[in-house]
Amino acid sequence: MLNKCFCATCIGVDAVIVTVEIDLSTGIGIHLVGLPDCAVRESLLRVITALTSYGFHIPGRKLVVNLAPADIRKEGSAYDLAIAIGILAVSEQVEMMDCSRFVIMGELALDGRIRPVNGVLPVALQAKKDGFRGCIFPAVSASEAAGIEGLEVYGVSTLAEAIEVVSRPEECGRLLVLRKPGGGDFHPSGNDFSLVRGQLVARRGLEIAAAGSHNLILVGSPGSGKSLMASCLPSILPPMTREEAIETGKVYSVAGRGARIEGLMRERPFRSPHHSASLVSLIGGGPQAGPGEVSLAHNGVLYLDEIAQFSRSLLDALRQPLEDGRVTISRARYKVTYPAHFMLIASMNPCPCGYYGDEPDRCTCTRGAVEGYLSRISGPMMDRIDLQVFVHSLSAVELLGMSDHSGRQKPAESSAAIAGRVARARAVQEERFSGEEIHSNAAMNGRMLERFCPLSDSCRSVLEKILDRMGLSARAYTRILKVARTIADLAGEPDILPAHLLEAAGFRFLDRRRILD
Repeated sequence: MLNKCFCATCIGVDAVIVTVEIDLSTGIGIHLVGLPDCAVRESLLRVITALTSYGFHIPGRKLVVNLAPADIRKEGSAYDLAIAIGILAVSEQVEMMDCSRFVIMGELALDGRIRPVNGVLPVALQAKKDGFRGCIFPAVSASEAAGIEGLEVYGVSTLAEAIEVVSRPEECGRLLVLRKPGGGDFHPSGNDFSLVRGQLVARRGLEIAAAGSHNLILVGSPGSGKSLMASCLPSILPPMTREEAIETGKVYSVAGRGARIEGLMRERPFRSPHHSASLVSLIGGGPQAGPGEVSLAHNGVLYLDEIAQFSRSLLDALRQPLEDGRVTISRARYKVTYPAHFMLIASMNPCPCGYYGDEPDRCTCTRGAVEGYLSRISGPMMDRIDLQVFVHSLSAVELLGMSDHSGRQKPAESSAAIAGRVARARAVQEERFSGEEIHSNAAMNGRMLERFCPLSDSCRSVLEKILDRMGLSARAYTRILKVARTIADLAGEPDILPAHLLEAAGFRFLDRRRILD
């Protein structure tokens, strides 16, 4: 007698449906095949103990469990529940309607409770694509798939509840995970820009970066407000679109972080790894081929505080995801690709002592020491940073707050006002790239630059003078065009104007030939 159930495994952020074939025939023994790892082999002991604790028996005949396709390695404990349901179905101990209509995932405890698993969101999306009626997930994990329309998602806590769903799904409405109503007010986290005194150039740079998803570096002395301004960035970023939320949610689901979020994510991620982070934690990989910080920051922000303290190998490893918007991890046993389109926001001091260019009497560094410190960020890496902002220390007047004619403190512009301009610019870009696979100006390739960034004769003349005077690379040239396109969007202009190019070029002070003069 043969019975089939279905579960799934994840390769990167994509799910592959796995068929659990269970055959009961003449003979003795229980055999598990289909390229399982140690955790999957151990599932038989967990399944047998859990079934026994509920009063079921293990058939005294030959039981073969095959996980197909057999050429894909099966890892983890998410197959337990599907194997248990399959054994009960093939031995006819429970009358089931048709368990093949569901994708079933969950780890069994010895007492029959069901523990959470990773990768629920991509599995639910694949189940919907393949025409399954619904999915049966652990109750803790099922909330990740609450935003998937047209699919019944059941959250179960015990083996008994899972049996009830496959036996009488029409009577298990209480176990359905309902989609959360969307469209409510969006309240982003992060500090408010009203806390930032002065720093008009830096604030403008962060607004442009947020509007076009551009990379930015803040260079300034200690205490000038670099970290504070970076922490304000999430408060001006717009909520993710549904497509972006699904992309990012799949990464978090595979990484085992999706259970903390009900439904699809709305707020863009803000990741801030320490400079002592390892290459695997930043880029991804390891025994389970998990995503790293660059992928967890997908469609959001990766903030590197004191970027000069990061090792050269870590910074060089960022170059490929910054350019391609994805990271491919190749090992002897696997090759997976994760999305990694993020805004890189970095901060650093201008010299070892931290005061070069801001307080000349206080800086004790030699010219060679300053050049050596700045060279910790390689030229190819700096080329990939669209906006370079020097953050000066605040004067006493700026620190205490600008006063109006009445002598009262003049409040700085709030994040809400800036977020409104950013949202309008993002809306323009969503419409512009509706037929493309990107969402922001920073992601444009060469073909898109020609199409969406046409230049008039006056603009070409201005840009030619900028390139000749500053000695910029071809990559820096494309960065200026992308930033100018964003500045035009913020201004509500359909075309790029010379003023937009000049402002964009002004944010590349680290590219000048004689930066220390």
